[in-house]
This record gives sequence, structure tokens and C-alpha cells, in this order.
Amino acid sequence: MNPRSPTWELEGRDWPNRAFSHFVSAGGLRWHVQQMGRGPVLLLVHGTGAATHSWRDLAPLLAEHFTLVAPDLPGHGFTQTPPPHGLSLPGMASALRALLVELQASPDLILGHSAGAAILARLCLDGAIDPRALISLNGALLPLRGLAGHWFSPAAKLLAANLFVPRLFAWKANSPRAVERLVESTGSRLDARGVELYRRLISTPGHVAATLRMMASWDLDPMVRELPHLRAPLILVVAERDGTVRPAEANRVRALVPGAETAHLPGLGHLAHEERPRLVADLVLSIAARHRVTTAPA
Repeated sequence: MNPRSPTWELEGRDWPNRAFSHFVSAGGLRWHVQQMGRGPVLLLVHGTGAATHSWRDLAPLLAEHFTLVAPDLPGHGFTQTPPPHGLSLPGMASALRALLVELQASPDLILGHSAGAAILARLCLDGAIDPRALISLNGALLPLRGLAGHWFSPAAKLLAANLFVPRLFAWKANSPRAVERLVESTGSRLDARGVELYRRLISTPGHVAATLRMMASWDLDPMVRELPHLRAPLILVVAERDGTVRPAEANRVRALVPGAETAHLPGLGHLAHEERPRLVADLVLSIAARHRVTTAPA
């Protein structure tokens, strides 16, 4: 029996920006997508273990200038979980491409947080989208180095194969303090609402199981070879206190991608866009202006 995933009626009962949510069938999956605003199309892709709630305060600010498209990734939030191969990087990118075709959405600007940046880079490298710029917000674009890199995928595969593990994680997540510690490990500080939304997700075994399977399937080694061929201008937004993707990782990416820019967010962690949404929104607008993405007036 498949572990229980979040339901729209229970976990989604007061979901952030719920009025802009709808469900779409594409690529063999039922997707939860939020669309709002007017102007050029800005595609937002969240990271591993998150969902559209990650944009809860940032999205309304950006919607004053852009038409936003923000999906829950496969197996995350309220989007259906695919077969295991669908949670790999190519699988995720292919599924997202099918969703964009169904929505008839051609992004002018793209923003990916953490693993979401890798998915967007994969789409660009595959020629599926051709944005004016790719904004990588604390992006996980390259393989982990050292012992963590050797341990991460085998351990994730082992955990994902054990049906008991997602239920154990979900049970532990019922403790708000446990979720607070998890958030703190990213270098970020969230308010009670932010912590509660993460608790809802990771207290459901289905969401945890999909996250673990995604981690087990993730292979960023091809990025080392292919990122130098990225055509879209790359802007690396780096939070100074990021405890998940170390700030120094941006230097590795810049060495591979000619012309990549870096913007720094002092005093913020991995979830910088949830900590200081106005600061991040202003940065996105400045990037859009530099890359001639004409935004709608507020």
C-alpha cells in the first residue's frame, strides 16, 4: 500500500495563495499549480522536500510585475507521485516540460530554488525552454564534494527502499520542535506559520517517501560536463548563512559557466526567499530589468 500523501482537503485547507491554485493533468500526472499576476511569464520551481508554500509571501510581490507559474514538483505537495524513474533529474525535467506544454507557458524568466535550479538548468540544456535568464537561488547545481558526496545517494537509496522510514520521519515531524531544528539546520529562521507548513508536508509519509526517492535518484555528475554549454545567462543568488548549499559552491559553478553572475544575500540562510521576500523580489526585478524582461507596472 502506498504511503499517504498530502490531501487538498486536509493539509491544503488554508494553503497559501489557495485562490490561485488549480489542478492540471500533464505527462501522466495530476499537478497542483498556482498561477497569478500579469506581465512576462516567470516560472518558479521549488526545491527538494518543499512545495508552492515556499513562495507564499514572495509570489504576491512578484505577481505585481509577472505572470507567475508555480507548480508542486512530482511527488511533492499536492502533485501526484510518478514511478521511481520519474523522480530523477531527467525525469523531473521531462515532466515539467510536459506541464509547460499543457499550460501553453513559455517562460521569459525562470527562478529555481536549490534542486529546482538544477531542474531548470536541465530544461535549458535540453532546449525545452529559452528564457532571458536563469536565477539560481541557493542552487544545488553540482555534486556534493568529499564524504558527503559518496554517502548521500547510497544512503538515500537505502532509506527510500524501506517503507518504514517515511512513516518514522513523518511521525517525528509531528513534533514542531523537530521541524524547527530541521529548518534551523538550513541556516534560516522562519516564523511559526512557515514552520507549520513544512510540518504538514513532512508529517505525511507519501511526501517524505517521494523526497527520499528523489534524493536517491539524483545524479548531478552530467552537470559538470554540460553546464559550460548553458546558453541562458545564469545569476547565482547566494545566501551568506546557507547551511544546505554552501556559499562557496557558487565559485565552482562560476568556474564552469562563462559570464555567470553572483548576487549575495547577507545574513540569510537556504530559505532566504521565505525569510526576506521583499529583498528577494527587488533582486528579481533588478535582474529582469538588466536582462530586458519588460515587467508589468505595479
